[in-house]
Amino acid sequence: MTQDYTQIANQDQALIAKLQGLNTVGTISYVLHLIVAIGALIPGGQFGPVLLLAALTLDLVKRSDADGTWQASHFRWRIRSVVIAGLLYLVTAPLWLLLVLPGWIAWLCVSVWFLYRIVRGMVAMNKGLPMEATT
Repeated sequence: MTQDYTQIANQDQALIAKLQGLNTVGTISYVLHLIVAIGALIPGGQFGPVLLLAALTLDLVKRSDADGTWQASHFRWRIRSVVIAGLLYLVTAPLWLLLVLPGWIAWLCVSVWFLYRIVRGMVAMNKGLPMEATT
């Protein structure tokens, strides 16, 4: 009987360690995304693409480690945020050819949306909550 309790305790400790590691990875990724999102709102933020690729690579590499945990929803959330923002930037890029103002407005809207997604995800992760499956 004592061996069963020890085994359960060891499994619980392993799960806690796994979740703490995933939380660390998630925090690093969210901070990188946050720097990119803020940099996108400031003209001349040339460091953004490099940090974005680093964060996206981190998320893609570590995503499978989060399978079966509430952290998996955060990996999906961050990856989807980057993909959707990238597509929106591509779709709105022709507006820059019309005039600077429409392109700038489109860039600003996409960047604010991306910033919102990152902040919303960070807040939920810090509360220990998964992201909704529908968003």
